[in-house]
Amino acid sequence: MNLRTLFAAAAFLGFTAGAAFAQNAYTTGNVNMRAGPSTQYPRVTTLPSGAAVDVHGCTSGWSWCDTSWRGIRGWVSANYLQMLYNTRRVYLPEYAPRIGVPVITFQFGNYWDRWYRDRPWYRDRHRWDGRPGIDRPRPPRPDWDRPRPPRPDWDRPRPPRPDWDHPRPPRPGAGGPPPRPGWDRPRPGEAGDPRPRLPPVERLRGNAGNCPGGRISPMGTCVGSE
Repeated sequence: MNLRTLFAAAAFLGFTAGAAFAQNAYTTGNVNMRAGPSTQYPRVTTLPSGAAVDVHGCTSGWSWCDTSWRGIRGWVSANYLQMLYNTRRVYLPEYAPRIGVPVITFQFGNYWDRWYRDRPWYRDRHRWDGRPGIDRPRPPRPDWDRPRPPRPDWDRPRPPRPDWDHPRPPRPGAGGPPPRPGWDRPRPGEAGDPRPRLPPVERLRGNAGNCPGGRISPMGTCVGSE
């Protein structure tokens, strides 16, 4: 047996051994194939319902599985996969240990370099870079819902300003000419005026000589003689 025959036999054995690890599964609905075991990784393609895929292994807990479909490689949520067990289809997460699905790890750099070099998001691979728990939500802060205590003086009334009731002096040039002296002095007969203010009739009677006939009406007007 020459060396060419040995190399061909070794290549055939390696191919059959790799194919032995792949097991058939079927999608239970339309599901996205991702570039990693998380919904945060880019979408590779969308598998139709009932598509037959090859399962190469799943992550610990059988939540995501490395699959291939029509020459496309990517990860699919195990909740959308069924496999044959005792001639009937069963959900992969429940029967994966019995069926013997291998548990594998996701190696970001090697996996992306091998399968996604021609993808447009490959140049932005530093955004995903295989960090563990990429789809793990951040836990909330322990005190995020704790109400803040009120300030000690929030209900204390503010003291009035010292000059709040002082009239402001007029601005220079803002008004008209200054008022005449005594403008606020009470007029005769008004409250505060010591001088009595006579009604119109009495005032006119004091000047009766100026009324012809000397007759004055109750309204205080002068009435001429008959």
